[in-house]
Amino acid sequence: MVPLARDLVRQGWAVANVEYRRGGNGGGWPETGQDVRSSVSAIAASAWRRAAPGPLVGVGHSVGGQLALLAADQLDAVVALAPVTDAARTHREGLGENAAAEFFGASPEQAPGIYAGASPVRQLPLGTPALVVHGAVDQRVPVEHSLDFIARARMAGDRIDFVSPYGLDHLDAIDPASPTWPFVRGWMDKVPAQVHRVRSSSSA
Repeated sequence: MVPLARDLVRQGWAVANVEYRRGGNGGGWPETGQDVRSSVSAIAASAWRRAAPGPLVGVGHSVGGQLALLAADQLDAVVALAPVTDAARTHREGLGENAAAEFFGASPEQAPGIYAGASPVRQLPLGTPALVVHGAVDQRVPVEHSLDFIARARMAGDRIDFVSPYGLDHLDAIDPASPTWPFVRGWMDKVPAQVHRVRSSSSA
């Protein structure tokens, strides 16, 4: 995420590049998700944050997109780049060389609560504006996962925008030189107005 962070800084954004514990390095569930939520809380409460007023936007890629969506209630908006949205489905389809089985150490049948807690599609509505960017030919995480997530989120009342460039592969989604990234930056620049619309509709 460093190239994206540097690009956002050049565009005037204040950026915190958050890491989290991964499998084999203290990670697991719920620890990995708690790392991101704790980081967002620390950023929101920091003097650094108070010196940089404006919307708090989470940007995550792949599993990072999954974790950003799960922290949506702490954020003003979320940008999910080729996100994992359904942990149980990821397990069933054996994605990432069976990464879900390795990470969770159990199947969805053995640990249904863990898989539900780690799945944005099971935590709807998000309650905050979101943009999902997912290439139509992504071989790592099929775009159908995002399409199903968006359909369910919209049915739950969420406001979610979606972009699916045909030639955008999984890693291109975090390349600031990709044709999609200027659109993402433009969407982020409009977040204050989007937040206002969501809050106004929620209070209506």
